[in-house]
Amino acid sequence: MPTTTTSFRTGGALGQAEKAFELLTCEPAPLSFDARPVPGLPDKTMPLDQLRKLVLFERYDSDTTDALWRQLALHAREWGPAWVVGAIGVALPALTHLAAKISRGHRRHAEDVDSEVLAGFLAALRTADLDTPRLWLRLCWAAWRAGVAVIKPSDTEELPLDLSSGSRTPKMPYGHPDLLLGRAAAAGLISTESAELISATRFGDTLIEQLAAERGVTASVLRMRRRRAERAVAAAVVRGDLSGPVCNTRREPAMAV
Repeated sequence: MPTTTTSFRTGGALGQAEKAFELLTCEPAPLSFDARPVPGLPDKTMPLDQLRKLVLFERYDSDTTDALWRQLALHAREWGPAWVVGAIGVALPALTHLAAKISRGHRRHAEDVDSEVLAGFLAALRTADLDTPRLWLRLCWAAWRAGVAVIKPSDTEELPLDLSSGSRTPKMPYGHPDLLLGRAAAAGLISTESAELISATRFGDTLIEQLAAERGVTASVLRMRRRRAERAVAAAVVRGDLSGPVCNTRREPAMAV
């Protein structure tokens, strides 16, 4: 779960979560995580702030990442509020990074985005299927979708009363490619699974061969599915379907990913 974001917003929900995490991990009795059952992590118990630094600057494979987040989610579900705060604290660098991407160009919505990103992540932490692969990616996508929902209503332009309502060049979609994928999935142009596939293999560090092995299909099959979804998004951009209000009117052919 590498990310380069190491600073946190001073206000808002993410800032408050960081303050709570700091209290939870301060001496003399910081909340600690037993990393020994997680393959790939150091064979020891460590305070959660040290765990966060470790996963922030080291690259681990999906098996280690899934095992780590399975343990953190179980602790959050079974061991009380302190572990909910602790799990959120470990995720905060990534959540802050996501929130900053979403609210870029929408500063007046920044605090609302922070709140929804945190709420989306927390809901997934409590309810996500812990036995399905790509747990960390699914938690992040839940946070991303919740944050994007804040700015969708404000993203559309209304024509001024004195402006002709005739044909005009569509407004191009805004922001990071992940945001474009989120809008395409919300509009029903591609499935959520296809958006995650494109994001993980095009913009993340996941190899398509690795993902194919986890899903029990060949890499060529996944490449074909990704190509179909990318063509659907590209066609939607050309038509201008992703520049106006999101409505579920068209969808790529259903396929298991």
